Parts: sequence; C-alpha cells; structure tokens
Amino acid sequence: MSKILPLSKRQRVIVSILFSVLILAAIIVTGSLIGEERMAIQLASKHQAPSLEHPFGTDWLGRDMLVRTVKGLTISMGIGVLAAFASTIIAFALSILSILNKTLDRMVTSLIDLFLSVPHIVMLLLLSFVFGGGYKGVIIGLSLTHWPSLTRLLRSELLQIKSKEFVTISYRLGKKKLWIIMHHFIPHVLPQMFVGFLLLFPHAILHEAAITFLGFGLPPEQPAIGIILAESMRYLSVGMWWLALFPGFSLVIMVTLFDALGKNLRVFIDPFHS
Repeated sequence: MSKILPLSKRQRVIVSILFSVLILAAIIVTGSLIGEERMAIQLASKHQAPSLEHPFGTDWLGRDMLVRTVKGLTISMGIGVLAAFASTIIAFALSILSILNKTLDRMVTSLIDLFLSVPHIVMLLLLSFVFGGGYKGVIIGLSLTHWPSLTRLLRSELLQIKSKEFVTISYRLGKKKLWIIMHHFIPHVLPQMFVGFLLLFPHAILHEAAITFLGFGLPPEQPAIGIILAESMRYLSVGMWWLALFPGFSLVIMVTLFDALGKNLRVFIDPFHS
C-alpha cells in the first residue's frame, strides 16, 4: 500500500486559506440571495426551538433565526469591508506622510499616540454618535478608529525601505519623491497592506456588533447581529436561549475565519514571519 505523505506547512496554510475563503464566500452568496419574504413575520411559527425545519429556531415573531443570522452576517461583512478598506487607506496615507520629513513624522506619531491613548470603544461610540449613527455613522466611526496600529506597522516598514541602498541610489539619480513612492515604497508594502486589511476585518465586525448591541449602531429594522443579540436579551429569562446562542456563535466563527485567513496569508507571503 502506498504511504500517504503528511502535508507540508505551506500546503496546510494553502488548505486553511481555501477553507476560510470557501466558507466566507458561501455566507456572502447565501446572504445576498435572501429576500425580504424569507424574513417575513410568521406568527404561527413563533417561539419554536431549534428543529430540522428551523435549525436555529424562530423568534417571538416567527422569523427563522438561521435566515436572520446569515443575513446579519452578510450585513456585518459589508460594513467590515468598507471600514477596513477606509482604515487601510488612511494608514497608508499617514505612513507615506511620515517618511517625507521629520516634522510630518512627529505629527503622525503624535496622532497615533493620541488615538491609542483613548479607549477604543469610547472613541468609536463618540464618532458614531457625532456622525448620526446608522450605516454612515458606524462606517465613519470604524474607519477613523482602526488605522493607528496598521499605520505604525506600515511606517516602520517604510522607514526600513527608505534606508535601503536602491532608494538612496534613486535619490542620487535625481528621481522625484513621487516616482520613488510609486516604484519602491508602494510595491514593497502592498502585501502588508492587504494582510493588514484582512486583520482589521474581524476587529471592525466585532466593534460594529458591539456598538449596535448598545444602541449606537445600525437601525433596529436591520437584521444585524448586534440588533439580534440585543433583542434576544429580553427573552433569555423565559428559556429562548437559541435567540442569542446561534447568532453569537456564528459571529465568533466568522471573525475567527477572517482572523485565520489574515494570519495564514501573512505566513504564505512571508514564511519566516515569527
């Protein structure tokens, strides 16, 4: 009989990446196909425990909790994409500014320290409230609070690249700063930006769910996970445990998948990363 060879570390990383991508893609596709009629009120089916017909049970209005959970995860992913992308752009722009001269570097460093000195959730709540809450307030709040750590990482990477010999030679040959940024800095930090974008994703999703749960996020008519969990608190005391367990567990799984995807891609891009 032929002996089955164990998977190498690189192969395990590739398998993990593909698994995460497939599960997340399935959530996106399924959530996008769910129409309003699937989430309609069905009073004849209210308060049903998990069963084969309703794996996640039904709520006090007879709505299928599996359908609402998948739709809520899709909404959270959409918000996470926009917020993480905006935060990545902010981080990249500030890190580029920090390498132009020492004055700008001190300003960027001070701004990073300022944002990191304030409790994250407090800053997020304030910004979301200032910008009116809802989708706009949540996305702006998440975008303006998730860039500092990535900015610090990109700044450190760009400072290392700036000291390389090929950058010094380009300056001596009379190349403009814009040319050097486009041909030397951006190509070197693109992988870090992409991985940083993926790693910002789970933080953005969790924080969106947190402020929505507290009533400062998405409007209550949306089937967001934070709203589902907030509504379920009123019914836990009467034994409807499934209203909180399955949506909360699904959110944890999605966040874990995104976190694993980002970490595995970082290993794939840089196998010697510690």
